[in-house]
Amino acid sequence: MQNAQSRPQTTEKAGAEAVRKRARIRFTKEDDLRWISHRDLMRLWERLFRRAGIALSMTQGFHPKPRINFPSALAVGIAGVDELLEVDLAEDRSADSLGKAIASELPEGMAVKAIEMLPAPDRKAQVTFVTFQIAVPPERQDKLGRRINWLLGQATLPIEREGRKNPLDLRPLVAELNLTDGRLCMRLRVDREGSARPREVLRALEIEDLEYEGFFLIRTRVEAE
Repeated sequence: MQNAQSRPQTTEKAGAEAVRKRARIRFTKEDDLRWISHRDLMRLWERLFRRAGIALSMTQGFHPKPRINFPSALAVGIAGVDELLEVDLAEDRSADSLGKAIASELPEGMAVKAIEMLPAPDRKAQVTFVTFQIAVPPERQDKLGRRINWLLGQATLPIEREGRKNPLDLRPLVAELNLTDGRLCMRLRVDREGSARPREVLRALEIEDLEYEGFFLIRTRVEAE
């Protein structure tokens, strides 16, 4: 009798795994969903694909997991209107077919904006920039404008970060910073040295208390290559 571990995969499973097609999905995470953790978001998508009947490519080993990649995690309390995930399918589907299959399973606060089917997967997406914005009340905009000019005029801006031995230079990680139509917009660079966190920028601008006054951050774009 064959040992269970030495049995070959069934034709159905082996054939499905041989497909391995990658989909890049852009979606929103708004309303109450901004309060769920990144780990909970991962579980949500796993259940969503399962309920939609989507065959996912799995990792190897004793505890196989679906190949789902979120290139840039979003902190709790921040909404996202252009979030990004990549998932490897174990079946051949078009972007339209995948979108229709998951549409009815999306929870309130989540919507799919775009689906792109990619060539045979060779590497995971690398995030290059992320963009955030937050509304600023009129009475605080003049002071904030001056603080923005101050920050952009700095050659370096070292900050302490918990768990990091040496200070992080925030300045080169802030690619763009402006106040337009009552909203602070920041485009932050992501590289091998690390990335700036939006709340660190708020702290540097001395407006970190805005989140306690009912205003909240929104990630408006995740740029990847």
